Amino acid sequence: MTEKSGALILVATPIGNLGDISYRAVETLRAVDLILCEDTRHSAALFTKYGIDSPTTSYGAHNLRSKLPWILAQLRLGKTLALVSDAGTPGISDPGSALVRAAITEDIPVTAIPGAAAIIQALVISGLPTDRFVFEGFLPHKKGRQTKLKQLAIEPRTILLYESPHRIQKTLAELLEYLGNRQAAVCREMTKFYEEVMRGHLSELLAHFTHTEPRGEFVIVLAGTDYKEKSLPNE
Repeated sequence: MTEKSGALILVATPIGNLGDISYRAVETLRAVDLILCEDTRHSAALFTKYGIDSPTTSYGAHNLRSKLPWILAQLRLGKTLALVSDAGTPGISDPGSALVRAAITEDIPVTAIPGAAAIIQALVISGLPTDRFVFEGFLPHKKGRQTKLKQLAIEPRTILLYESPHRIQKTLAELLEYLGNRQAAVCREMTKFYEEVMRGHLSELLAHFTHTEPRGEFVIVLAGTDYKEKSLPNE
């Protein structure tokens, strides 16, 4: 049997509010041969809401190496596969990027359906410059953490980081130590019922979480070294 190339489609899904999905994304997920999910149980609520009954299988950090050859084989057989993450655009700080690279190496068409991304949502509502920015994902937990903080201290562009609730206080304290008391925003639970955006200097944000139990997932937006604090228009 002659093999023919299928296609891999990266489909952005909501980062919180299930209403934040495009018609095109729903139609695509209904039509593909198979949906690769970071966690099939997590994606089930979204699929049930929109009547998406395409077959699913898991693809994440836990089975990245073992599942990749099988997925590539399905694509070479001509099947169209969609990739979704637990939330947002797949391939950003998740194993999807490895699949994309492998598919490109095999000359398999790769495309994407745009949608929500927590870093863009946080950036545009932070009040900090959006014309130049850099996304650093999660800071290293141990090895290389200080080196990365020193690099960020001289970064001229707006900086975006992901952080978990049990590390947010430590990270804010270290950012204050290495970067100084610069302007920042901390965005929590984006698009969800308890969405919260806190803006101010790092010392103020750190003080907030010293007295408040951190909950949810966070995006930290930091002013770069080129940022000059200005008054809002008409102030």
